[in-house]
Amino acid sequence: MEIFHLRYFLAVAEELSFSRAARRLHMATSPLSQRVRDLERELEVVLFDRDSHHVGLTRAGEALVPIVRDVLGRFDDIGWRLREEIVPEQRTVYIGVPPGLHRRVRERLKELESRATGYRLKRWPGGSADLAAALQRGELGLALVHLPVHIEGIGILEIDSEPLGAVLPAAEFRDRESVSLSELTEYTYVRPAAGMSPTYFEQLGVRIAAAGINKKITLSSGDYGSVSEFVANGSAFAISMLDPESDMQKHRTENNVVLPFNDFQPALTTGLGWREDRDDLRELLELAKEVLAGSR
Repeated sequence: MEIFHLRYFLAVAEELSFSRAARRLHMATSPLSQRVRDLERELEVVLFDRDSHHVGLTRAGEALVPIVRDVLGRFDDIGWRLREEIVPEQRTVYIGVPPGLHRRVRERLKELESRATGYRLKRWPGGSADLAAALQRGELGLALVHLPVHIEGIGILEIDSEPLGAVLPAAEFRDRESVSLSELTEYTYVRPAAGMSPTYFEQLGVRIAAAGINKKITLSSGDYGSVSEFVANGSAFAISMLDPESDMQKHRTENNVVLPFNDFQPALTTGLGWREDRDDLRELLELAKEVLAGSR
């Protein structure tokens, strides 16, 4: 039995889906299923009831979940617990930073770095889901993440909320001050490549479909310029940051406008995340809460 067998088992147990667990682990479904079967053979128990439509934990699987969480927790803690024992004069702590943070949040992060005496803060870039997972594994001390993020043992404090608007062709909406979803039922909703947008955009997709907007396209390119060009062609829209000061405001061009919605108020929320059992970082965490939350 290897440690990866336990990680694979726990991912499937939490997702109750081999395909979703495989995506989370960045691997194919077939080898994941095989590794779980290898673990079942070694333990001589069946861990999952599974068929083509359903995956569920057996009694043995349910009993194994807390055991595996404890083992993985202890394994993942080795690094930071060792560092805690040999604490240097100034500790290095990695803080996760997702793309697209508003500049006001980046300014607060600079302030935190300057005020965190006794710590050398280093930024670790990545998508919010990957940063949250690294936080849970103890590889990061703190992380800024785009919400929602729901992981056991991870505390979250909302520190910023950024309104979102509709990216629309200027030729059709140049003189408008706002737009409603009901006006866009004949338009195509344009999304960037999979994995390029925060998880919250998946919730927006559900809201958009509920409004009767059924035409949508997901571009293969991760280039935001491709989204802008598609929208500028007409009869299409996308969703992006409304604030012109946002670092993600790349769609506001001479051919496009970005308008607020007048029938709902979507917003991308950023949170500060931490492992709730990291008592060694309690002082830094309290400072981070104070600085990063700003005036919220």
